[in-house]
Amino acid sequence: MTLIYLASETDFEGWREHARALCLKGVEPHYVEWRTPSEGKSLFDRDMSDDRLLPRLMPFPTVRVPKAFLELGRRVSCHVDRSRFHRLYRLLWRLQTKKHLLDNVMDDDVAWLNACEKNIRRDIHKMHAFVRFRKAGETPDGRECFAAWFEPNYRIVELATPFFQRRFANMNWVIVTPEASAHWDGEALTFGPGGSKDDVPSEDCLEDGWKTYFRSIFNPSRVKISAMTSEMPKKYWKNLPEAALIPELLQSAEKRSREMVANSVTEEHPLAARLDARKSVAISQDEEGARTLKDLSQLAAGCEKCPLYQDASQTVFGEGRADARLMIVGEQPGDQEDIAGAPFVGPAGQLLDECLSAADIARDEAYVTNAVKHFKFELRGKRRIHQSPRVSEIDHCRWWLNEERRLVQPDLIIALGASAARSVLGRSVRIADVRGEILSTGDGTRVLVTVHPSFLLRLQDRQAQQREVARFVEDLRLAQSHLNASC
Repeated sequence: MTLIYLASETDFEGWREHARALCLKGVEPHYVEWRTPSEGKSLFDRDMSDDRLLPRLMPFPTVRVPKAFLELGRRVSCHVDRSRFHRLYRLLWRLQTKKHLLDNVMDDDVAWLNACEKNIRRDIHKMHAFVRFRKAGETPDGRECFAAWFEPNYRIVELATPFFQRRFANMNWVIVTPEASAHWDGEALTFGPGGSKDDVPSEDCLEDGWKTYFRSIFNPSRVKISAMTSEMPKKYWKNLPEAALIPELLQSAEKRSREMVANSVTEEHPLAARLDARKSVAISQDEEGARTLKDLSQLAAGCEKCPLYQDASQTVFGEGRADARLMIVGEQPGDQEDIAGAPFVGPAGQLLDECLSAADIARDEAYVTNAVKHFKFELRGKRRIHQSPRVSEIDHCRWWLNEERRLVQPDLIIALGASAARSVLGRSVRIADVRGEILSTGDGTRVLVTVHPSFLLRLQDRQAQQREVARFVEDLRLAQSHLNASC
């Protein structure tokens, strides 16, 4: 047995150096024992220098691991599992012959690695959420100094504190935990030994502010004690000034909820009349198809084929020339389209108009519609945030698109995004696999699949956005060239 002594409880770099050397020598994991300072030494211990009698396998010529393993290993080294360095070495050893081992989440070692890493991530999240600084004075040059006490479950100080360095860069602070402490002086983040709660001021004038803020955001009508204690475990309450208010707020929650309901004013939704009108429209998709797009639009106004109609303001049907040679199909209406009752009038529609113009395509000569006719969203505060439709919702709405195609009979369809492609082609495709090709449907209609303009709007990098917009315009030009060639 070879003993490896690490410099600290979280000495991942030391472990990495020794593990690489052992792997290159062909020393199997069960012949290696890893020791940290907390485990001490014994008179009977011997270090790695005396390993000549160890059984060995054929040495590995090189040691290679996925980049993800190094990041996972660095985090897991901060766990308190005493076997962590041994199991990391066993994973390293196995990865030399099974390079895709980390993809097997049912493997015992991989499951252990992922579980430990999840514990570390959760502990870091708790530290970011529940550290409370108290004022501890000022420096000679006038910078405010703050201190905080925190009790993490794992040795996460070095992993978690760069967050506070970025967020509170303009003040000096120290975070003290039982295992270690972190110090920020405005220029460098340094780490030292741990301490006790007595090293931090017990209270300060900021606590009244925390309590006022917490009281103001506490919603008595949404109290779920199990969820609250899961997100804010009672372990942390003793260090949170606002936690002293929780028993009182919970006790008065029911009374305050009744008062909120009694004092509330419910105004009629501005689109209520439109919703009532839609519900009054009778629809039967089993009857003979509509003769005109106008008839079809009136039928679609009362569609209740899938649950999306329940929350959307109205059906957003297609618009454009009834004899258009080009049909443009998007995914679904957005917030502004849902209110206006017309497709592609929001930011994505404005970008589409600009790109169509750049490709010498007149939008008013095309027929523009969506694969799904109702706006699917989730509420975040007062905002309605777009949600992608499910496959079942796309397929339920496909009847309407097929009827639009039957009446318009376009020569070419441009499908914007994966949802539109599925609705038009009747199957799911990867945009990257079919982009730039002219496909054909069962009835002979030609189809060009490209990205949705909203994808372009979501790109954060300005240069990447410009490249993708130019590529999108080229797709539109390809569509126009095929239309011109078939005249």
